[in-house]
Amino acid sequence: MYFASFSKRHATNLSWEQRKLGELCERVTRKNKTGESDLPLTIASQYGLIDQRDFFNKVVAAKDMSNYYLLKKGEFAYNKSYSNGYDFGSIKRLNAYEQGCLSTLYICFGITSDDIESDYLECFFDTLKWYSDITMICAEGARNHGLLNVDTKAFFDEVTIEMPSSKEEQRKISSYLNNLDNLITLHQCKHNYTPIAFALQKTNNSTPSWEQRKFVSVFDGLQNNTLSRAELNYESGTIKNVHYGDVLIKFGDYIDASQTELPYISDDAKADKFKNSFLQDGDIIIADTAEDDTVGKCTEIRGSEGMKLLSGLHTIACRPKEKYGPMFLGYYINSPAYHNQLKPLMQGIKVTSISKSALQDTDMIIPKSIDEQIKIGEYFSNLDNLITLHQR
Repeated sequence: MYFASFSKRHATNLSWEQRKLGELCERVTRKNKTGESDLPLTIASQYGLIDQRDFFNKVVAAKDMSNYYLLKKGEFAYNKSYSNGYDFGSIKRLNAYEQGCLSTLYICFGITSDDIESDYLECFFDTLKWYSDITMICAEGARNHGLLNVDTKAFFDEVTIEMPSSKEEQRKISSYLNNLDNLITLHQCKHNYTPIAFALQKTNNSTPSWEQRKFVSVFDGLQNNTLSRAELNYESGTIKNVHYGDVLIKFGDYIDASQTELPYISDDAKADKFKNSFLQDGDIIIADTAEDDTVGKCTEIRGSEGMKLLSGLHTIACRPKEKYGPMFLGYYINSPAYHNQLKPLMQGIKVTSISKSALQDTDMIIPKSIDEQIKIGEYFSNLDNLITLHQR
């Protein structure tokens, strides 16, 4: 989380204060006496307060939950149990359900002060800045039921909340941090996908059939030119050019050539000898040189109808031997699942490169169904659109 650095950057502009948790919140001890809820909750440090049945695949809670705490939406609970990366437990707000039941081993509480925004408090607890206070009040010795021995009164008296005095600033900070977390989550989702993740995009609960093929059996090579930036322009011409620098920096997994700013080749005569290699939809352009291991990054060509477009300096242009779903190949070749096998094949120290011949023997795992390829392409295109929205 980025709370500490964010607050320091704004400290000169904002009035900050420290408040004890007990000044802002009160303990929740209401019980589920009348069976108002039959939802057994648990805290998962990564996911928050969730249904036990979903998390454990079974009910861990007692059958009779009448003596459990009844937690309402917007209230918080402290799980004193250790989990990986959360040595002193975690505090989460109930967001997903209107209410639910929690074991009395948890410390539950709700906001009672008008001085703090609930979203801000949730963000604060996600930072783990409060751990320093827990270390001071956590008694040494054996754990109770595997939980930290944290005195409830000391929890409310000693845990300190750092907060701007202005609720408007609290709202701005929580909004900023939540948007940042969402953006990071989306990027991680995209970065971590593999052919297995692709395969989980199921149709009618049946896993699609995938096959492994060599790169050379999927693509034919196209000729590229070696024109430098100085031989290109953005004003006029008849033939456009895809430069490797744009593939590495500007372009995503695919481009719509009709909507993307592409340079013209200044001298048509220099482009004439490449007229048999004009790009078309579905072609892949791979950057064969970079200053790091981004070498091998590609972009898939879309929206090229009616255009004269060539692959330029330091690129490897490839045309699929058969039709594939739009955007699938662009996303697949840029995925860690494929790109990681290129790293041992890269050459150079200051400048890294990869050769056409090295690519030929690399493995690709592809769904046989074009419908499945289309769904995968659309899925990650929609994910990219979400990322773009969160960046605005």
